[in-house]
Amino acid sequence: MLPTRQWLAYGLLGLPLAMAALPIYVHVPRLYAEAGINLALLGALLLATRLLDAGIDPLLGWWADRTPRRSRLILFALPFLAAGMILLLNPASSASSENAESSTTLIRLAAALVATYFGFSLASVAYQAWGAEIGRDTGERTLLTASREGFGLFGVILASLLPLLLAADTAAGLARLSWLFVPLLVLSAVVTVLGASGRRARLAESDGKSDAPRAKAPPASLATLRHAFRDRRFVRLVGVFLLNGIAAALPATLVLFFVADVLAAAAMSGLFLALYFVAGVAGLPLWVRLARRIGRVRAWLVSMAIAVVAFVFALSLGAGDVAAFAVVCLLTGLALGADLALPPALLADIAESPSATGGAGGYFGWWNLVAKLNLALAAGLALPLLALFDYRPGGGTGLLALAVVYCLLPVVFKAAAAALVWRWRNELEVSS
Repeated sequence: MLPTRQWLAYGLLGLPLAMAALPIYVHVPRLYAEAGINLALLGALLLATRLLDAGIDPLLGWWADRTPRRSRLILFALPFLAAGMILLLNPASSASSENAESSTTLIRLAAALVATYFGFSLASVAYQAWGAEIGRDTGERTLLTASREGFGLFGVILASLLPLLLAADTAAGLARLSWLFVPLLVLSAVVTVLGASGRRARLAESDGKSDAPRAKAPPASLATLRHAFRDRRFVRLVGVFLLNGIAAALPATLVLFFVADVLAAAAMSGLFLALYFVAGVAGLPLWVRLARRIGRVRAWLVSMAIAVVAFVFALSLGAGDVAAFAVVCLLTGLALGADLALPPALLADIAESPSATGGAGGYFGWWNLVAKLNLALAAGLALPLLALFDYRPGGGTGLLALAVVYCLLPVVFKAAAAALVWRWRNELEVSS
């Protein structure tokens, strides 16, 4: 197995990357709406930049496969991420709504979004592909993935709490977070790049080779991006990942509505979220051990079963059932740890197997595109359904529809994903 210091050093960069993701997707819309930007213009800009962000991930994966040293590509991406975060979380205050809607303000926001998305996506794709190459076998790749996702969960928790701890006002807290984020990003990158390579990769770099031995030659042209879809194992794993990702994204989209309107416990929302992510962190070592015993596919199926039981139980909850919902958060958070660690580890083995039809960067580029689509598809499915059944936030109507969509719709998608995993279990479990 890899030395402890090596897999911990590799995972550390996942912390600031996850810290960046939460403000980008959660805080930026409200931050700029409060700054005075017209909601229609803001929504259109966010949609356009997010679609662009998702669309370029496969291209970034191709670029990562063409770059001899993935660690250098990560270091190239991080200044864009740092500068973008500072611009995004320090919006220029405006004296009037007309000024806030000016082309200058929108161009500044668009530039900040593009820089942040570019830096985040390029660093993430290269980082994930690099981890697939550092690991020499199934066990090492699972450990590296779990380390990365574990630090990522810590990053999400920090990003949730720090704005509240740094200032009484959320906007001021986010601004201070951006300046704290930059040195943390630099420190984490230095530790990861120097500590994760290990002796084997450093010797390779001294010979002018890559961070880790490449199993395949780099793709010659952009047309090779589609080669990943010639790999039947990849196509099937992505199909399962899509269904399971929608199942996870649906409750993430609706949890604040459920807590406020069904449980009547809006003040407990932050505590429930923290409990959920802490359970995810705590569960990671358990899933790694279980995967060694019964295999990653079967361990993943166990996590799906836990999530299904938890959401079916949640359907029986009502106003004041905060203790019972805390149990739901613990169980679904535990299942989250498996969702974060096991599927990317399966993908890493597929990408690095001798029969792979593309480079690891290309595989992870498409993977990240699907991950981002999951959030969009979940919102596009759940919110119109609630509107169809006349749900109104805080209005007391449509609560049954909210409970059903929050609790049972994820069960449907999770069960479909589990059925496919079981059917394809022998193909998805690639040993190396």
